Amino acid sequence: MAEKFDNLEEHLEKFIENIRQLGIIVSDFQPSSQAVLNQKLNFMISGLQDIDKCQKQLHDINVPLEVFEYIDQGRNPQLYTKECLERALARNEQVKGKIDTMTKFKSLLISELSKVFPEEMAKYRDIRGEDGPS
Repeated sequence: MAEKFDNLEEHLEKFIENIRQLGIIVSDFQPSSQAVLNQKLNFMISGLQDIDKCQKQLHDINVPLEVFEYIDQGRNPQLYTKECLERALARNEQVKGKIDTMTKFKSLLISELSKVFPEEMAKYRDIRGEDGPS
């Protein structure tokens, strides 16, 4: 799998370098450099074709749209993963706190109900297969 990405990365790097050189040629265009310009344009076209071929190898890769938003904003896309993990950890802590609270509430409720309705709670514990009040 990594070699597919390496292949794409190599083609992208070549394409970017070709575009950079093309920009230099165009910015200082001389009629005598027309042949070089044509050659760079042909390299650009073949580079796009190479990148398109890589697409077929990576068709099963899904990238969240938020990653592209990070890139558009000039942010590091690796920050997306870090922030997703931080949000997941924070949400996990919230849910764990709610579970702990509900467990304590259940224990307290059963304890108080056992005081007020001892016979009914004994039947409840028998049905649930639980031992005495917790």
